[in-house]
Amino acid sequence: MPTIVVEVMPKAELLDPQGKAVVGALSRLGQQQFTDVRIGKRFELTVEGEVTEAVLADVRRLADDVLSNSVIEDVVSISVLDAAPAV
Repeated sequence: MPTIVVEVMPKAELLDPQGKAVVGALSRLGQQQFTDVRIGKRFELTVEGEVTEAVLADVRRLADDVLSNSVIEDVVSISVLDAAPAV
């Protein structure tokens, strides 16, 4: 079964306190080459059947209306992963 991946990130103009905390932790671990971290969300929606344009349109609506908070977040990508090969 195919999977649709929706990635959501905080809007660029907003502070990301979790990201700042991670940058601080990396710095304390001696990893100064990383100057910024932004933390987002990843949703994986498994689809029964074929991923059609209608299914993708539904996912776009859900991403905007349910999976993200449009005041503080942007949906940055929606992609389709092929079904995993049977073992």
